[in-house]
Amino acid sequence: MNRVVKWLLIVCGGLLVVILAIILIAPSLVDINKFRPQIENAVSEATGRPFTLGEDLRLSLFPWTSVTVNDVHLGNPPGFEEKDLFRLETLEVRVEFMPLVLSFFKDIQVKTFILKGARIVLETGKDGKTNWEGIVKTTTGSSHEGKKEDAAPPESKPLVGLPVNSIAIGEIAITEGSLLFIDHTKEERFHISDLTLELKDVSLDRPVHLIFSAFANGHPLSLNGSVGPLGKDLGKGTIPVDLSLSALKQLDVKLKGSVSDAASTPRFDLSIEVPPFSPRKLTSTLGQEFPIVTKDPKALTHLAFNTDLRGDTGNVTVSNGVINIDESTLKFSCKAGNFPRPDVKFDLKLDEMDVDRYLAPEENDESVGSKENSRSSGQNKEKTGGSMSEQQKTDYGPLRRLALTATMQIGKLKVYNTRIEDFNFKVAGENGVFHLEPLSLSLYEGSLSAKGLFNVKKDVPESRLTLNLKGINASPLLKDIAEKDILEGKLNVEMNLWMKGDDAGRIKKSLNGRGDFVVENGAIKGIDLVSMVRNTDGAYGLVSLGDEKAKTEFSNLQVPFSIKNGVLYTDNTRMESTLLRAQSTGKADLINETLDFRIEPTFVTTKKEDVEKMKHSEVMVPVLVSGNLSDPKFRPDLRGMAKKKLEEKVFESTEFKEIFEKEELKPLEDDAKRLLKGIIDFPFSGNKK
Repeated sequence: MNRVVKWLLIVCGGLLVVILAIILIAPSLVDINKFRPQIENAVSEATGRPFTLGEDLRLSLFPWTSVTVNDVHLGNPPGFEEKDLFRLETLEVRVEFMPLVLSFFKDIQVKTFILKGARIVLETGKDGKTNWEGIVKTTTGSSHEGKKEDAAPPESKPLVGLPVNSIAIGEIAITEGSLLFIDHTKEERFHISDLTLELKDVSLDRPVHLIFSAFANGHPLSLNGSVGPLGKDLGKGTIPVDLSLSALKQLDVKLKGSVSDAASTPRFDLSIEVPPFSPRKLTSTLGQEFPIVTKDPKALTHLAFNTDLRGDTGNVTVSNGVINIDESTLKFSCKAGNFPRPDVKFDLKLDEMDVDRYLAPEENDESVGSKENSRSSGQNKEKTGGSMSEQQKTDYGPLRRLALTATMQIGKLKVYNTRIEDFNFKVAGENGVFHLEPLSLSLYEGSLSAKGLFNVKKDVPESRLTLNLKGINASPLLKDIAEKDILEGKLNVEMNLWMKGDDAGRIKKSLNGRGDFVVENGAIKGIDLVSMVRNTDGAYGLVSLGDEKAKTEFSNLQVPFSIKNGVLYTDNTRMESTLLRAQSTGKADLINETLDFRIEPTFVTTKKEDVEKMKHSEVMVPVLVSGNLSDPKFRPDLRGMAKKKLEEKVFESTEFKEIFEKEELKPLEDDAKRLLKGIIDFPFSGNKK
C-alpha cells in the first residue's frame, strides 16, 4: 500500500511539474504575434471595417494571467472625415491564475484592468449616413427564412446572478479617453475629452467607489460616489446607490436610494436633488446661445429641483416634488401605472408666476407683416383645398388609451397681461372623453367658472364649454387683455358653446352656441352715441375711437346672442340710460372678423332740461356698425331713416290714404309705394351702404 501511495505521489508531482513547466515555458515558446493577421482578418470580416493591431501583443499565464494589446485601430468606411471609428493605445488585463483555475472560474481576482487612450468618433455625413451603420453583420440561411418567420420567439429568461463565488478587482482605470460626435448635416461637433474612470478595491461584498471626470467641449464634468455592495448573486437583492454629478462648475445632481432585484423584477426607491443653478449661465459656459428667447432677459436665472421617485416596471410614484423657477415655487406629485393603457394621476400647486416673463418678445413690424402674409396665405389654402392642419390628421390613439385625473391650484397668475387669482382646475377622463369639472378663478373683482368636455373618440375632436362670469370689472380687464379702454361697468356673462376640430380655423367654422352678455352701470368709451343718433357735427368723423371725451353712459347693456357655424347673431341687444334707449340687431362673422350691426335709438327722459334739449335737437338717426373686430366703423343709416319716415309721414298719412281710396287710383297704390322706395334705394354717392 505504501508503495502504491508513493508512486501516486510521484506521478502527481511529475504531472504538476509538467503543467507548471508548460504554463511557464509555453508563452515564451509560442509567438502570439503570429496570430495577429488571423485576428485582424476575422474582425475586419465581422465589422466590414479595416482593423489593425500593434505588433507588441503579449500573453502571460503565471503567476498572473495577463493580456497586453497596443495600438488598436478600427477604421471608417470611405467618405468620412476621420480615419478611425475607434482607436486604442493600450489595453492591459491581469487576472490571478491559480484561484481562477482551482475554483473552476468561480473566484475571479483581477489585479488591473487598464484602458488607455481610447478614442471613439461617431460621425454623420452630409448625406445622413453614419459611420457605425452596418458594423455588425447578420447572416441567415435562405433555406430557413420561412421557418424563422413562423417560429415563435424564444422565451427570455431573467438573469438570476452570475455563477461566481467572489470577484475582487484591485484597479479598473480608463484614462485619456475621448468621444467625438460630428454631424455634417448640422455642422455641429461635440467633444468629450480627457475622460477618466477609476474603480478601486472592487468587491461584491463592499460598496464600489467610483470617480469619473471628463471635459465636454472644454468644460469639466465629474461623477463620484458609491454603488453597492452588489452581492454575490448579481441582479438579486437590494443595491444602495449614492452618486453625485457635477457639470461645468454650474450644475450638481445628487442621486441617493436603492435598486432592488434588477435582473428579475426591478424596483427602485430614489431621491433626486438638483441644488439651485442658473440655466442661462450653464448655457453660456458651454459657449451656446440660450435656446429660449424670453420677454424678460432675467427669466430662467434660478432653477432648483428635488423629488422622491419610487416604483417598478408597472408603476411609478413621484412624491414631495418641488421645482423652484426664479421667484415661483411649484409643488407636485404623480402616480402612473398600467403603461400599455396609462392610468395617470397628478397634482400641481403653484404659488405665483408671471408667465409673460417667459413668453417670446413681441414681434416687430416686419415679422407682424410676414405673419399677416402667412395668415392670408393660409386663408387662400383653405379656399383652394384646405390648410396643412386640415390635411394632416392628429393621432389621438394615446389619449384614447389614457385614464387621467389631474388637479391644479395657482395662487396668483399673470398671463398675457391678465391677472388671475385663486385658480382651481380639475380634469378627469378615460377612453378618449375628458371632463373639465370645474375650473374656477377670481379676476378683476369678480369670478369665472367653467365646465367642459373634450371628446376624441372620433378622428375629429368635439368640445363643449359652459362659461359663467360674474361681477367682472370690465375696464381694467379690457385694458390688460386688449390694451383698449372702450368699456366700463360690471360684466356678467353666461354662455354655452360647442365646436369641432383641433385648429383655430376648423373650430371657428364649427362654433355654435348661445349666451347672454350683460354690463351694468357702465359706459361705452370713445363713442358718443347720443350725438350720433342726433346727427350732430363730429359725431361720425371727428371723434375717434378711444377719445376720452366721447362716452355713452348706460345703466344696463344686455346682449343676448346665438352663434351658428362661426357667425354671432343678435336681434334684441338693448341699452338703457337716463336719456337714451337703443336696440341693435346684426351679426359678427368670427371667421372673417367682420361686423354688420344696426343700432336703433329712442330718446326717453323725464328731466325738464333734457326735454327742452330734445325739442331743439336734430333728427335722430340710426347708426350702422361695420368694419372688423379690431377697427369698427360707424356711420348714419340715412337710407333706413328715410324709409321709416316715408312709412310714417307719407304712406300712413291721411292725404296719401285719401288719394288712393279713389276707385280709379286704388290699383296704383302698390306701384306708387314701390316707386318711392326705389328712389330711396337708388345708389346715390351720398347714401351708399
